[in-house]
Amino acid sequence: MSFHIDATVRARNLDVSLSVGQAETVAILGPNGAGKSTLLSVAAGLVRPDAGSARLGDQVLFDLDGGSRVWTPPHLRGTALLAQEPLLFPHLSVLDNVAFGPRSAGASRAESRETARYWLAEVDVMEFAGRKPGQLSGGQAQRVAVARALAASPGLLLLDEPMSALDIHAAPHLRRLLKRVLSGRRALIITHDVLDALMLADRVIVMDKGRIVEEGATREVFRRPRSQFAAGLAGVNLMSGTVTEDGLRTLATAELPDLHVAGHLDDEAEPGEPGVAAFPPSAVSIFLDAAHGSPRNSFPVAITDLEPHGDHIRVRAGDLAADITPSASAELGLEPGSRVFFVVKATAVQVYAA
Repeated sequence: MSFHIDATVRARNLDVSLSVGQAETVAILGPNGAGKSTLLSVAAGLVRPDAGSARLGDQVLFDLDGGSRVWTPPHLRGTALLAQEPLLFPHLSVLDNVAFGPRSAGASRAESRETARYWLAEVDVMEFAGRKPGQLSGGQAQRVAVARALAASPGLLLLDEPMSALDIHAAPHLRRLLKRVLSGRRALIITHDVLDALMLADRVIVMDKGRIVEEGATREVFRRPRSQFAAGLAGVNLMSGTVTEDGLRTLATAELPDLHVAGHLDDEAEPGEPGVAAFPPSAVSIFLDAAHGSPRNSFPVAITDLEPHGDHIRVRAGDLAADITPSASAELGLEPGSRVFFVVKATAVQVYAA
């Protein structure tokens, strides 16, 4: 039993199609405004798309393309949404918050409470069963929210940045908890944290401007990113263009002229086909004058930002970045607006198919 959705929301520029397997967790990544939360809202039934359809196993969640125009209301979809905030019922005890789902589905009071106790124990908050939500910490409340979602036995769990409102001490605990309870379940999780994706997701989808621009197995996407957003999360520079016999030919942008980037081609990179060149900021040197020599690439850039990055200074020039020592930055006299050359050896550049 799988989940599949096709949805178009014209007012929010959303046009996506994706599937989630029976026991698969898929992470949705992308910049703010990419359409991630809109996608989850459509799946949950909180936003009605202009066109499309969705199925969860044999159940039609909506079908707006046929003559029947099916629309299943949120509470009958078999989905559960875990938001950034716990959104617990303040007037109910923790136990009754978690029992609410099975009780609403027709289970008896005793059965609902038995289910609630099971899930409270699973998320390590059974000791708070008699408390009201206002008596809980942020991390405790979010664990209760996880229990409430799972107690409803959802066929699809939807998580919208569940760690974003937690402090640095509570987030790791919830991440470990989610890794355990998501095993063998079908889930979609929105996150900005590469660690969430690596720990929780079998597959990653990258969205931008309402479209899916990249997808694949989690570790493969971060090992060989094909979008600027994934490259940023993976901590590498990415340049797009056309594969050549010994590298990549880029198209001119507002920041850079068209360039030839020498690098190592992988087995799937075909000359004449679209490709990308990737290299880490640590492989980039900065010169005030053009550097020469065939083994090295030299890109004329204008510095946009300088920021601390561990023991180094990260020097940004648009989408490109270089990591250099503070002493090197001082010696070069770097500041925003400086025009310099980013230089990287061809042996540090990996070219692969887009």
